[in-house]
Amino acid sequence: MRIAVIGAGFGGIAAAHLLRQAGFRDVVIFDKADGVGGVWRDNVYPGCACDIPAPLYSFSFALNPDWSQRFPPQPEILRYLQRCVRDFGLETRLGTEVTAADWTGDAWRLTLNKGTTNNGTTDNGTTSNGTTSNGTTEMFDVLIPAMGQLSRPDIPKLAGAEDFEGPALHTARWDVNQDVKGKRIAVIGTGASAIQLVPAIAEEAAHVTVFQRTAPWTLPKPNRQYGAWRRALNRRVPAVMRAARAGTWLLTWVTGKAVTGNRPARLAVWALSSGQRLVQARGLRTAVTPDYAMGCKRVLFTGDWFRTLRRPDVDLVTADIERITEAGIRTTDGESRACDLIVYGTGFAATEFLAPVRITGRDGRALHDEWQNGAYAHLGIAVPGFPNMFMMYGPNTNTGNTSVVYFHEAQARYIVQAVRLLSAGRPVEVRAEVAAAFDAEMQRRLGASVWVGCDSWYRTDGGRVVTNWPGMAGEYAARTARLNEADYTTTH
Repeated sequence: MRIAVIGAGFGGIAAAHLLRQAGFRDVVIFDKADGVGGVWRDNVYPGCACDIPAPLYSFSFALNPDWSQRFPPQPEILRYLQRCVRDFGLETRLGTEVTAADWTGDAWRLTLNKGTTNNGTTDNGTTSNGTTSNGTTEMFDVLIPAMGQLSRPDIPKLAGAEDFEGPALHTARWDVNQDVKGKRIAVIGTGASAIQLVPAIAEEAAHVTVFQRTAPWTLPKPNRQYGAWRRALNRRVPAVMRAARAGTWLLTWVTGKAVTGNRPARLAVWALSSGQRLVQARGLRTAVTPDYAMGCKRVLFTGDWFRTLRRPDVDLVTADIERITEAGIRTTDGESRACDLIVYGTGFAATEFLAPVRITGRDGRALHDEWQNGAYAHLGIAVPGFPNMFMMYGPNTNTGNTSVVYFHEAQARYIVQAVRLLSAGRPVEVRAEVAAAFDAEMQRRLGASVWVGCDSWYRTDGGRVVTNWPGMAGEYAARTARLNEADYTTTH
């Protein structure tokens, strides 16, 4: 059994490790970048940190005693993932892009481009075996795309964008050499990246202007430092880390109940969010109050967002952007605001799963065509017509309140069962009626009253919601805990 994993982030690492633990030794992780880490490799903007407490935003099978704080910064998370790859002994092919994957009838043929990895050890301490030339093909029995929903930056098409004479960049493509000191900076967007970036740069920038389309739901961020004594205790008494993980899980269980419609939980979270705005957003409360249902977008944790917006050198603009000019941004209210740097904190193309890899399944069926009306997959993992392909972080597996790593582990354990099933006989694929029933359930639940009022953030042009999971994380873990062999059929 040769198994190919595409993507060296949390999802790819989880799948590769659990497969190897299950006895499948020939597992290779491909990544077009020159290092592991996925989003935690790519996002290096000032202030970048986890917004889920670290005890839960880490693998249950690799708890980390050395976190410096409850919400660790990006460099710590990246080092954690690098250490996991090294300690697990995973094989990686870094600098190797998978451009195409074609089902030949009994295996997957991968087309690989521009490999730059060398035998031995990379500069980040991970193992990297083999070299690849452009257009090289290799055969694998199993394909596991683990490219995630947050790998392709989404930059809006704004009139005049090409006219701007200064630098413009997305938070996920931050230039570490970009100096913000003394600059007039325009930040477009108020999502998870922006509410970390703006407080981090406001002290050094001459002025920051934030352009907001929709106000986010927020909750207080109860961060705390972990001193040397706590880290030593974690190492000597691992039960402390497990207890912290359980406590964090309980917190996200409450927020999960809130976003899925439980009235007491929703009222409690609403009161906490409203109280934060009441105390911290004096003079801005109308502008920063969300006008959509909680759960439509991710609820964000912050301790300094509203205080930063109240600074005299920070402006919050709610008027729509009309166009970008040579010197700044003009809005529909007729105002023009000069800036030296434009930063797009506008999220990712989350509905474009597995792009830009070209994947062709049984009978020459292109996955792009299969998903022309919106992506779908049974349990977010398996697509009919694509044998021996199992996705990590696929359609309808995004979580709006808890740790996505929890979902990754559930998916990886399910995939181990699927690989065991196919290793005993012919290739397998999910039955079309099973996948269709699951998709119909997702659309029905995501169209229920609790989600009414959600705008088009996660919807395709046809109105389908293809990213979010509609229920609690525990439900997803339970439904993926045991693979039902009747859901699959063998192919010839």
